[in-house]
Amino acid sequence: MEENESTQNETEELKASVNAVEFIYSIEPKDLDQCLFADSLVTVSDSGRELGDFSVSVTKASYNEELCYLLHANSHGTIDDIPCGTSIVAYISRNLEILEENHHEYVKLEKQTVDRKVHIVKQDDQLVLNRIISEKEGVKTQTHTFPLSSLKGFVSEASNLMILRILARQKTVPENMTFLSFDADTVLSKSVYRALGCKKQMIGEELVDIFGIERTVSSPKDSSGTWHSECTWTHLKLQHLPFLLDGGLKTSSLYMEKDLIPVFEKKPLIWEEDMELYSKFLYRKVPVTDYSSYIRQHPELKAGDFLQFLLLRKPQDSQNFPQE
Repeated sequence: MEENESTQNETEELKASVNAVEFIYSIEPKDLDQCLFADSLVTVSDSGRELGDFSVSVTKASYNEELCYLLHANSHGTIDDIPCGTSIVAYISRNLEILEENHHEYVKLEKQTVDRKVHIVKQDDQLVLNRIISEKEGVKTQTHTFPLSSLKGFVSEASNLMILRILARQKTVPENMTFLSFDADTVLSKSVYRALGCKKQMIGEELVDIFGIERTVSSPKDSSGTWHSECTWTHLKLQHLPFLLDGGLKTSSLYMEKDLIPVFEKKPLIWEEDMELYSKFLYRKVPVTDYSSYIRQHPELKAGDFLQFLLLRKPQDSQNFPQE
């Protein structure tokens, strides 16, 4: 079964708070540059049982000739013996606007796999969202468009991870910080951040300062979720991580620590369906497109003659051959 729904301008009269909007405007390039690092952790339960792995990386990138940030986030493992995972790949502008984001979630139940893919892209003066849900009953597709004028103070799942890194360094959360975000059903909702305070905690053999942040997405469809993040600048602890299961919301406490290596079964690799590999393909495609465009604009390069000469000479060092 396949269902297509197209709705336009479904945005309710929801607004981000003044403090949230001012926080975004106050972010400077140096704040974002300090987010440029990779973090790879392992999730374990309160009893010490290994559950899976979690990683986030942020690098500088270019999207349609616009300087931006490329974020990769992956979380895979099992909760209550149920395999599940989330992958996020996004191009984020320097003011935390989403240029393009791919969000993939799956839950492998005993008799079926629930698979949800969300693609968000900025097109002119609107944000276009495509959602594909694969279940036992079939495939359901939805398309939503939101005017950018109604999304002031909008934070996606990708830009949320950037905000958490910035707040972790500042060790403070402004009062009444309410953004706009999508809930699990991609309905525009309020997303509230609140500071949980600081505490000391042993990580390995080191006593470090931990700063807690609470994020609550209040959905108008009664599928609200709350995330507790406790983090230093290089470690992250998440509690009450919600995920969708049989149409409901389930939570589990997760602890993430480095140097714990889980063992997972090998599975066949299909790069088009792997969000991380597919994102790397998209990332590499951008400069390749730029090179092709440059060659088309400079016919004097005579690329065809050069390739023929390259094939005839067959140099061992083809990279430095043009300089000879």
